[in-house]
Amino acid sequence: MIFVGGVPLSGDASSQDLGFETLTALMEHPLLIVASDSFNSLKERKISFSTASLQTSKLIYLFQREFATVDPALVDLVGTDEATTCVGIAIRNSKTGMVSFAHLDFPNVVETGLSQMLSLNVDQDADTPLDVHIVGSYVDMPFSCDGTPDTKNASKSKGYSYPLCVKIIEALHSRVEKFHIRTLHVLGRNTRWDPEGVGYPIFHGFVMETSSGSIFPASFNETSRSPDEIIRRIRLSASFEDPSFRNRLLDTYDMSNDLFVIAPCTWTMLKIRRALMLQNASDTQILMACSSSPLAEGPDFVRNQRRKMDYLIHHPRWQESFPSGLPRVFKRSEHGSWIKQ
Repeated sequence: MIFVGGVPLSGDASSQDLGFETLTALMEHPLLIVASDSFNSLKERKISFSTASLQTSKLIYLFQREFATVDPALVDLVGTDEATTCVGIAIRNSKTGMVSFAHLDFPNVVETGLSQMLSLNVDQDADTPLDVHIVGSYVDMPFSCDGTPDTKNASKSKGYSYPLCVKIIEALHSRVEKFHIRTLHVLGRNTRWDPEGVGYPIFHGFVMETSSGSIFPASFNETSRSPDEIIRRIRLSASFEDPSFRNRLLDTYDMSNDLFVIAPCTWTMLKIRRALMLQNASDTQILMACSSSPLAEGPDFVRNQRRKMDYLIHHPRWQESFPSGLPRVFKRSEHGSWIKQ
């Protein structure tokens, strides 16, 4: 069930267009327009562990398709970036302060993913108010200026952003929990246009301060996209071939012990052959082969793809990375960085 400004959003739960109708209503809601404009006016935070003010901050960073539930007593910041057609969602329990955060990429992970997120965040009381912030995606298909689809021209581009946003809203609206939408900065609200009329995301990510529940646009770098950056990037691509990960988010963080636990994943020779095939490709070829939105990726996208391919070429056997089939475990240091156990 969805609320805005403390008022339940009406809608026909039996409608086949529930997601579309609800998303349209939310995009046009005056309170959410004000919230989106306010978020858009904030300066993006560039989060790095080389920044003195962050050396003692306890951060959880999430890659694509990952999720985590965090305790504000143990974690100061939780966030994600590198989103183009993807969406970041933060759900905060207003009673306990617990935060569930995910980087959603495709509609097929949404329903199970929400259940995963809420499993550690919501008790048996379905009336617990849950504050929701949704940031990401952009106009990657023809839309009208208010962020709703231009049905006359929709067939010209398949688009990834809109179906994902529709599915997220539909899933939230269909559940029994009470979701209070605080921020909906997606699609047209998160799009800037170049002189040729091509759309790009305004923001690729955001971070939440767990103690207050405040959110800010954010970007990260190699020092803060940790721990185990390359393995976690490879795990994402490997998960598409592993039936055990089908339609599920990737569980990475152990909230009870404040540990990162990277479960074993396997990669086949198909991954190695693809890496060998692309290792000498041009930047443009890598963008076209590896991205759903090649014109909208961040400046380090290609470099990160090359780093991932280089690792696979030099470590073709997954057992080298997961000796004895055991997970890779990381413990937080007193300075907030991660140490492999």
